[in-house]
Amino acid sequence: MILQVTHDEDDLRFYAPAGEEEAELTYTLLEDGVLDLDYTYIPEEYRNQGLADQLVKAALDFVQAKNLRFVPSCPVVEAYAKRHPAYQRFMAEE
Repeated sequence: MILQVTHDEDDLRFYAPAGEEEAELTYTLLEDGVLDLDYTYIPEEYRNQGLADQLVKAALDFVQAKNLRFVPSCPVVEAYAKRHPAYQRFMAEE
């Protein structure tokens, strides 16, 4: 299943329809262009199908396009960043 991911900057999340629910990756804004990617939710029946990766990729592509930085507070984001080293240069210093 390929998600049509939408970025809702007012609600601080990336989301996509998944059946009758939504898959989402939420974040908070920290200082000077740092997004704390903090929570990923995938509805039960859609888990283990790569949907979380699609949300994380959309978020990290946004970070990259806007020349921002991110904190991978969500374990899903942290694992994705480890598997895709090109995004690691956008990771904020801890």
